[in-house]
Amino acid sequence: MNTAERVVDTLSALGTEYVFGYPGGRVIEVFETLADHDEIAVVRPRDEREASVMAESYGRMTGQPGVLAGQGPWIGSLGNMGQMEARLASSPMVAITEASERGDYSTLAPYQQSRGDYGGLALPKILDGVTKEWWFPRSPTETVRSTQLAFKHATAGRPGPTAVILDGDAVSDEFPEDSVPPVWDDERQVQNWQAQPTDADVADAVEALESADRPVIISGNGVHAADAYDELQAVADAYDAVVATSYLGKSTIPEVHDRAAGVIGSFGHEGANQVVSEADTLLVVGCRMNPMDTNWQATSFIRPDEQTIVHADIDTRNAGWVYPADVGLIGDATESLAALADAGGSENGWALDRAAEAREDFSVPECESDDVPIMPQRACKAIESVVDSETVVTADSGNNRFWLLNYLQTPDTETYYGSGGVGGMGWAAPAAVTAALLGKDAIGVAGDGGFTMTMTAVETAVDHGVAPTFVILNDTSLGMVRQMDDSIPGVEFHDTDFVQVAEALGGEGHRITDPAALEPTLQEAKANDVPTVLDVRIDREPDMAETLQSSFYAEVGGLHE
Repeated sequence: MNTAERVVDTLSALGTEYVFGYPGGRVIEVFETLADHDEIAVVRPRDEREASVMAESYGRMTGQPGVLAGQGPWIGSLGNMGQMEARLASSPMVAITEASERGDYSTLAPYQQSRGDYGGLALPKILDGVTKEWWFPRSPTETVRSTQLAFKHATAGRPGPTAVILDGDAVSDEFPEDSVPPVWDDERQVQNWQAQPTDADVADAVEALESADRPVIISGNGVHAADAYDELQAVADAYDAVVATSYLGKSTIPEVHDRAAGVIGSFGHEGANQVVSEADTLLVVGCRMNPMDTNWQATSFIRPDEQTIVHADIDTRNAGWVYPADVGLIGDATESLAALADAGGSENGWALDRAAEAREDFSVPECESDDVPIMPQRACKAIESVVDSETVVTADSGNNRFWLLNYLQTPDTETYYGSGGVGGMGWAAPAAVTAALLGKDAIGVAGDGGFTMTMTAVETAVDHGVAPTFVILNDTSLGMVRQMDDSIPGVEFHDTDFVQVAEALGGEGHRITDPAALEPTLQEAKANDVPTVLDVRIDREPDMAETLQSSFYAEVGGLHE
């Protein structure tokens, strides 16, 4: 067999369900071979940006590497969006790309050549700044081993993106039966093992939690990555703790749970932020504590000199990175939380009442408003009304994400994912298609700016027979930037007819201007057998930052976005 066929055999052996990408360059050999593998579906969106987001969101939602494939110059440019999100959101992802090498012509005024030689661009340098690891194999043996290692490294430790850059004969030549060095069995070579904290560190953490009067857990994206939902709730129950989440940690605990307090951060819930500030002991799990999570380190929010901090993370560098930690638990979140749940327990009589009080922030009078234009809070509550355990909401960047964080109260784990690694616009629509491919009722929520960036995702859904719902919170502007300063040029959009767009792409569209129409139209969209775009005309006047900023964020002077 040739090397491309052997690479696809590796993908098949490792359980690859989908290859998201666009054929071109030397990756065409891989796509040709995929035609003979019915167990691997090729998803070809309209461009590499959309494909990269679909691969990243697949990795985030499943814990298995999402595979992106395409020609080098475009994987290194358009396709960088999903790879950047994967790096910062800890999503396992493998990019199979190529250098567009043209044999003996590569050094002679090269065309699209990406090896970094004179006259060409350096794809390895581009990917080096984004991926966890990358490989540039020079022989068939190296190509297959590199593909195996890309899968291994994508899930080893903190998950993230990796890349294999195919080059010339290293993908088209025959694969040797007896290679030197040998190529081992795919599954054996890719196997990883979970790290776990030391007994001494667990004992110190247990002592800190058992002695706490007001223990609070901050649950981050690492709980999603480790699928540690049951273990998180077990620790909260064992130590009678309140659970707040980071932005990326939303839906790591059902937000209707008795111990859930909501989302912390600059534009999170005031109640959740207050709970964290009141804690005498904080257990931070799988959260790096970025500036948005920490209210830009407002001095009255988290106080290491007054609060005991136990920081559990897969990467020792992250524990105590932002705030000094008293105890570090280094290992997979599942292992760390299970060890804590098994080793101790306590009661304080504070947590349940305090969490219930904090959850009141999920609803404000605007959530019930019948005003026209539609209040964004009202739109979020309408979306909430159709979300159940089998629904996944994907949220874009911008104002829409923060309205959702505050007013969409998730009923279960794994029901909400947001663009918040690198935080790019245009993420929600392709991610919703991925969720639909995974068998979920998917609702992608974006502003009109973000939706327009990747609205061809509607066509991708049509092509693959899935029917996500796309909700546009439409204020005919780049709302977050406009509300910072409406004198900035480029913040106003013309009034796009998204109903016609949806129909032209093979879906169905509805414009909603009456709040009473929200719930019934959402129900109809969820039941539809084609993708449905709901153009929800929201009131552009409510200032997101002014409305949602926490009191701690106000201390440091306001908007840093």
